[in-house]
Amino acid sequence: MKFTFTRSPRTATGLVCAALIALAPSAATAAETAEATMMSSDGEELGSVTLTQHAAGVLLETDLQGLEPGSHGFHIHEKGSCEDGFKAAGGHFNPGGHKHGFVTKDQHAGDMTNLIVTEEGTVKDETLNSKISLKDGPTSVFDADGSAVMIHEKADTYMEDAGAGGRVACGVIKKQ
Repeated sequence: MKFTFTRSPRTATGLVCAALIALAPSAATAAETAEATMMSSDGEELGSVTLTQHAAGVLLETDLQGLEPGSHGFHIHEKGSCEDGFKAAGGHFNPGGHKHGFVTKDQHAGDMTNLIVTEEGTVKDETLNSKISLKDGPTSVFDADGSAVMIHEKADTYMEDAGAGGRVACGVIKKQ
């Protein structure tokens, strides 16, 4: 590659930097992703939640069918297991030891806004969670025992008592 410069050295330096940036591999091509295949308590596959690491947090893209219409609590749970009626997933992912709910100063890292399921039983949604990570560290969903995505039968109240009822769908988060 040959460069011919007819302007000042400052402009030449800028052009060289621009050329090097254009040739460098894009950081976006190396995005970290994960997926949770969501299952009902009857073992029926309901769809998936795709997680993608971004600078501002993890984007969760939800594409599900077969759920009851209405609002449902939507959380990251502390263990990567959906066994025993989904109880093996433990409580909400909470590496900071905070209280539950958006009305508290600092809520659980796994607390997210409710999913709204259509009358047809489907939901396509995007949620950004700035308190979790797909990278190594204290907020990683890939800690020693993993993590799961959970959907509850009722809406989360966003108060200290979630009030979201039973667990109706669960998916273990797995790296892609």
